[in-house]
Amino acid sequence: MTRSWQITTVVDAARARIATARLAAAYGVPTLDRTRLTTALSSHLRQCLTKGGTWRLTLEAPAASAEEGLLHVVVTPSYGTGAAAAQPPWRTTVRCAEAADTPDGALVADDPAVLAEALLGADEDTALVLDRLGEQEELVNFHREELHQTNQGVLALHAELDAAGRAQRDAFAAERKARTEAESARRRLTFLADASAVLTASLNHDEIVRRLPDLLVPEYARSVDIWLFEGDEDRHRPAPHPAAAVLAARTGRPQYAADHPGGLPGVADQPPSALDPARPLLCVPLPTRRAPLGVLTLSPPGDRWDPDDAVMLIELTRRASIAIDNARRFEHNRDIAETLQRALLTDLPTTPGLSLAARYLPATHGLNIGGDWYDAFRQPDGSLITVIGDVTGHGLHAAVMMSQLRTALRAYAVDGGSPGELLTRLHTFLHHLQPDLYATAVIARFRPGDPTLTWAAAGHPPPVLRTPDGQVHTLDAKPGAMLGIPLRQVIHDHTAPLAPGSTLALYTDGLVERRAQGIDPGIERLAQALGSFRSAELDADLDGSADRILTPLLSDSERDDDVCLLLCHLAA
Repeated sequence: MTRSWQITTVVDAARARIATARLAAAYGVPTLDRTRLTTALSSHLRQCLTKGGTWRLTLEAPAASAEEGLLHVVVTPSYGTGAAAAQPPWRTTVRCAEAADTPDGALVADDPAVLAEALLGADEDTALVLDRLGEQEELVNFHREELHQTNQGVLALHAELDAAGRAQRDAFAAERKARTEAESARRRLTFLADASAVLTASLNHDEIVRRLPDLLVPEYARSVDIWLFEGDEDRHRPAPHPAAAVLAARTGRPQYAADHPGGLPGVADQPPSALDPARPLLCVPLPTRRAPLGVLTLSPPGDRWDPDDAVMLIELTRRASIAIDNARRFEHNRDIAETLQRALLTDLPTTPGLSLAARYLPATHGLNIGGDWYDAFRQPDGSLITVIGDVTGHGLHAAVMMSQLRTALRAYAVDGGSPGELLTRLHTFLHHLQPDLYATAVIARFRPGDPTLTWAAAGHPPPVLRTPDGQVHTLDAKPGAMLGIPLRQVIHDHTAPLAPGSTLALYTDGLVERRAQGIDPGIERLAQALGSFRSAELDADLDGSADRILTPLLSDSERDDDVCLLLCHLAA
């Protein structure tokens, strides 16, 4: 179905618009689409009226039998009506839901009531559209608020993520810092432990003083100066010392001399040293229980020290001071012990036809004083008693007991008696004097003009006898038990032929015993060394022969026991 309207005036345009709206409503065009159609049509008709001329509105509707179709609206100028005739047609199309039942109802009369009714109908459509627009506005506002809340949540999430990222970065930085500090602390502790082991490994204080600069330069100090109060001036010319070092010696507190504050814990700041104003100095006293031993003066490897390094250096200085003090004490005690030991050893007597040579070597560990001893003296009948012994243990107590045994033996020997009898009396003496102390000994007696050697042993390594023909024999007849054991015993004498040119070696176990090998291989080495000499060598230089015997036997390792050797050579 097609309808058309001729439009020349505003009234014609209004009738055509109303008719189009009614037909669109009749054909089931939705209100919103219908309002859009009429609004667009009104706008175009207003433009047409402005241009003038005559216009034709054509509306093509679908047939009544169609279930659904399109409603076409076309506005064209009437040809031959002036300038409007050159305008192209205006077209629009809307979808119809259903066919119109009364298409004639779309005709509009000139009655004002009808026009007013049509105007109110248009207002209703407009109101409906406005309601829909209001709903859409509310929906848009709702979505806008929802979007705003979402944006706020996103911003908050971003803020939380940023804060979490910063916290994670701070945690990583703190972890790296802690790891670096832990590694530095581990390095300092390792250095402190290693340096302490190096310093305490020696009991020579001069060696400790020499080692200390090697430990600190160049990692922790550029230069090291050690000022010792005692004995330093005896070896070196007096040298000027920084004022901070003198102050550290007087106060016992570390001092830092520089043109800037050091910021070192436990260290007092002082003006720069007049001896070297451009160089910072750390002066640390070497403390002991009584008074400082001296002052350690250091210059930094760079511009200044790290506070933790300074704390470590002060601790190392304290440990070095203890090591030096202990070494000095040990050297002092060792000198006393050696003096005592030498005082306890006997000057060997001179006997025609019989040469004696003795050697005593203290252990390389400890106080260099022990219970090893030798002695040689004459009895009233002219016999020469030679003895060598070993008191169990080391130190001053063993040396005192050794002295008492030596004195007791000499006292017993005044009354005469064979070597076995003398050892038996020593055994009783030691058992009653010191029940928890034991000793070993071997006694050999030489009688003038007697070609027989008489000897006795109590728990001691056997004597070694070299005959004039170069043969070496171990005198291993059954010895007695150790002196002082809780057992009553009688020690017997043994004899061996003694020809001119013979040499008897008495010794302690420190010469022949090694922990890994036992004592027998050492006795064999001693026999080989003694047998390697000629009688003429022993006659000419018995002292030198004693040294040449000791050299190969003691060159294999450090000694942890005293060594005593007594050579008795019968002239050829």
